[in-house]
Amino acid sequence: MNVNRRNFLKTSVLASAPFILPRGLWAASPSKQLNVGIVGCGVRGGAHSGFFLRSPQTRIRVVCDIWPERAQKLKQRIDKVQGDTSCKVVSDFREICQDPDIDIVTVAAPDHWHALVAIEAANHGKHLYLEKPLAYSIEEGRAVVDAVERNGVILQLGTQQRSMTTFQRAAYLAQNGHLGEVHTAYAISPPGPIGGDASDTEMPEGYDFDMFTGPAPETPWFKELAIRPATPGWYFTSVFGGGWVTAWGSHHVDCAQWALGKDHEAPVKVEVQGKYPETGVFDTAYSWYAEFTYVDGKKLIFCTSDRPECPKNAGNMLAVGTEASVAATRRENWSNKPALLERAWTLNDPMLQAVNGKKTDHAQNFVDAICRGTPLNAPVEIGHLSTTLCHLTNIGIEIQRPFEWDAKSESIRNDPLANRLLGRQMRAPWHL
Repeated sequence: MNVNRRNFLKTSVLASAPFILPRGLWAASPSKQLNVGIVGCGVRGGAHSGFFLRSPQTRIRVVCDIWPERAQKLKQRIDKVQGDTSCKVVSDFREICQDPDIDIVTVAAPDHWHALVAIEAANHGKHLYLEKPLAYSIEEGRAVVDAVERNGVILQLGTQQRSMTTFQRAAYLAQNGHLGEVHTAYAISPPGPIGGDASDTEMPEGYDFDMFTGPAPETPWFKELAIRPATPGWYFTSVFGGGWVTAWGSHHVDCAQWALGKDHEAPVKVEVQGKYPETGVFDTAYSWYAEFTYVDGKKLIFCTSDRPECPKNAGNMLAVGTEASVAATRRENWSNKPALLERAWTLNDPMLQAVNGKKTDHAQNFVDAICRGTPLNAPVEIGHLSTTLCHLTNIGIEIQRPFEWDAKSESIRNDPLANRLLGRQMRAPWHL
């Protein structure tokens, strides 16, 4: 069995658009109830239901999945909380996107579907809560940004570490001079899995694998694609996902980029080393070291914790300055200058939203942006840039040579072969 993304990625059509404030901002009254449709009823779809069941301003009206059993189970949980059976079940995301009564579409489908669902929803005027990574490729990510801006809708990327106290504090210290001049930020991922058993090909009853495959190339079914004790195998099957590079990278690279103050500036040089599994059917990289250099010489380093270059006690993100450093995980911060973390934290800066708690509500921040104009914690353009760095990591592992990145054209300089990896040709009839 050979399901290798590197056999299928083709040329891309690149577009670039300046960031504009969505015209949908402040469109909803603070008292208006927003109707929600959920696309994808797996683990993350279940988490999405929890987000929006908590908010008094939202009501879940419909769920969608290509596996009826899973959709019905999520509907039952929603019905129990909402106190009636009005939540509908559909099998095609387009029914949700085209429903005039739906205000919000949440996307918890596999990575290779993110762009198509998001663009369809945006084109029908729906606000979006989109799971990370933003899209399967750089080309598709740009298409999502363009659709959001063109239609004036709001998109919150599911990079919820931006709503967590620990990462807010680290970014605050890094950006406000408390570490001296910050010159390097590390984003640390666990090594990816090696393996994948393709021998069990029993498909669940009613599972629509052709629809699951969608824009990806035709691929043999094996049970671990969808049913696995930990993370589903599609994450590590490169025609469907980018492995831990894009899964954890979407979080940790995003926070490292934030700490460096580079939310709106791309690096200019990229150098990557990495390894692919030699056994099993999973074919995404399991170990890597990526170094991104900005025009001012600052560096963002994205690596797995098994690499010898990875600093000790780096957490998920480590910001290094000329006077001090600070690390963050989802549970704690630490610093080589502990007094920095003993300060009396106040809410006098918008970066610090949850001084006494572990996190603010990332989904509620999204709802407040729709209803009140509250700034988004994870807007689409920032998410596209941090996701782009993850995709460039995968490309660097693929081509095994340094390259220069042109952010304006979103292309690799003087390397037509590498530029073919910026997008993919979708299986008919799907297209951007």
